[in-house]
Amino acid sequence: MFTIDDLADRLGGYLPPEEICQVKRAFYYAEQAHDGQRRRSGEPYVTHPLAVANILANMHMDHQSLMAAMLHDVIEDTGVSKEALGEQFGEAVAELVDGVSKLTQITFEDKAVAQAENFQKMVLAMSRDIRVIIVKLADRLHNMRTLGALRPDKKRRIARETLEIYARIASRLGINTIRVELEDLSFQALHPMRSERIKRAVSKARGHRRSTIRQVQSSLQKCLDDDGLPGTVIGRQKHLLSIYKKMRDQRKSFAEIMDVFGFRIITDDVDSCYRILGAVHNLYKPVPGRFKDYIAIPKANGYQSLHTTLFGSGGMPIEVQIRTREMEAMANNGIAAHWLYKAGQTKRPIAAGSHARAREWVRGLLEMQRHAGNPLEFIEHVKNDLFPDDIYVFTPKGDIMELPQGATVIDFAYSVHTDIGNSCIACRIDRHLAPLSSRLESGQTLEIITAPGARPNTTWLSFVITAKARSAIRHALKHQQHTESVQLGRRLLNKALADFETSLEELPEGHLAAHLDELGVKQQDELLESIGLGTRMAYAVARRLAEALQDAPEARGQRSDTHGPIMISGAEGMVINFARCCHPLPGDPVIGHTSVGKGIVVHRAECRNLDDLRSDPEKLFALEWSENQEADFPVALRIQVESRRGLVAELAGLVTDADANIERIGIEERDARLSIVNLTLAVRDRVHLARIIKRIRNLPHVGKIQRATN
Repeated sequence: MFTIDDLADRLGGYLPPEEICQVKRAFYYAEQAHDGQRRRSGEPYVTHPLAVANILANMHMDHQSLMAAMLHDVIEDTGVSKEALGEQFGEAVAELVDGVSKLTQITFEDKAVAQAENFQKMVLAMSRDIRVIIVKLADRLHNMRTLGALRPDKKRRIARETLEIYARIASRLGINTIRVELEDLSFQALHPMRSERIKRAVSKARGHRRSTIRQVQSSLQKCLDDDGLPGTVIGRQKHLLSIYKKMRDQRKSFAEIMDVFGFRIITDDVDSCYRILGAVHNLYKPVPGRFKDYIAIPKANGYQSLHTTLFGSGGMPIEVQIRTREMEAMANNGIAAHWLYKAGQTKRPIAAGSHARAREWVRGLLEMQRHAGNPLEFIEHVKNDLFPDDIYVFTPKGDIMELPQGATVIDFAYSVHTDIGNSCIACRIDRHLAPLSSRLESGQTLEIITAPGARPNTTWLSFVITAKARSAIRHALKHQQHTESVQLGRRLLNKALADFETSLEELPEGHLAAHLDELGVKQQDELLESIGLGTRMAYAVARRLAEALQDAPEARGQRSDTHGPIMISGAEGMVINFARCCHPLPGDPVIGHTSVGKGIVVHRAECRNLDDLRSDPEKLFALEWSENQEADFPVALRIQVESRRGLVAELAGLVTDADANIERIGIEERDARLSIVNLTLAVRDRVHLARIIKRIRNLPHVGKIQRATN
């Protein structure tokens, strides 16, 4: 059995004696705290923290991380407090332990909420010290290695969580050794039979292909030696989940997967990497389109390497990775190589950039957390954010931005800055104007065009794919709707209070606040928002407030409309909606009614859809158009025409000349001679529409024209 003395011997290779003593002291403290506790397997509980510390020792983590590994379950599973740990081992270690510990004092409604809340807590701790997630990954890795003692349903739940979150985080931080083992262990727990069959097939294939693998490896090594290039060729085997995904996605049997084995060439410097690439391309023909240069453009997690696929003997594809020794350390340990450097184990700070990128990623998580409505929404954003496939695009200044496959212009704008995304109105891709929904490809240069008054659009949510963009858009829309609802609610309540010859401003100080509990809300804005969204009747609130006034006159049944109709311009935003049944235009007599969640819906005064509401005047509002119109409005026309060629083109040209846009056009045939053209236009007002109709009437073969209603 692995002991603390075995660990101390291993630590002697890179830590000074005084730091090793502190790690041993943490172990003895944990041993005492967990005294009497056992794991499901029956072993003493302290074997778990010792194993976690050993995983971190393999990564050459610093002594504080190792101490936190020893103590990581003390707060959660024993009576020891964070303050007591701080006094014994210092504030830094206590913060690390607290960051890894779950929330045990709170009872959650289900495991999904508990998972989300605990993850939120860990993200906050990660923002203060990134080592929290490295300790957590080591903890999760040992738990996955010892899943055997758990119930099958619990195994599957933990394995799924590991695959969806922790393996992806390990990938995001570049810790490849942990990622691969977490993925394979999760695969084994979720699909034990498939895993076992693939494992046996790989073992069998290794025997069958041993001579081929040995031949390729020796020919690659001979090629390097003949050209005098420094490098060591290492054969490698794809891990189980990677093979399974390839079989599933490409619908191939194991026998058809030829690149189960690959090769890695480790060399001294970057210059040698490119020279070796040329040498192996001379030895075997490269497969077109399968070369990737992650040295010139590293992955977001700091990973650097040259990847190429070659045609081997018999047409067997050979995957080759070429990298330096420092890149190899970075690929295996990722951000943990930052502490490897600090311990003096490498020549230069190979992980400094990775550490900065990791902190930037954590800052992005915190921003998502602030924008998310609840912990479950946040953790869903995190899962969506951890995409495995990436593209690389450029800013106008030449900076490289990494985005997931399928990202759009809007995703790019929000990745630059939230404010740029919120105020984005247009984009140039490689100097050409492009739609905001355009899917991006690697190598493109993007320039975002913004405007001060621009706001996010709800349609953006239908095509953005990054978690940051989605959460920022939702947050902006919620804020926008809240602000507009409060403003509209204030106008509606003032209009209703006018029936009682008062207004919000004229109510005695504290009168409204004193009745908020009675109205079932905590704040004035909450009350106004519910009125603006149509979930509460303004007249009922006004009557209750007026009746509560000691000197108020008796509430009258008739509305006096002292404040007059509500003015609308079409630019109010999300709380003023225009009915699609009658398409009201500036200049039309209009009337409005409240709709739950939508605010006021505007109709033409003669719209038949309001007939059921006319008997209840409290539900309808008198509306008037303001003089300043800031938007175009849709209007539907039905045009009777004689069927002939070129008519649609004539109509389109005429509408364009009249400074209007066609939003939709359709033709229904009445008989062989007559047709009906259904035309939806975007116009400014009734005068603009009248001018367009006049032009259409002047066309030959045009008969009756009328505004359409549903």
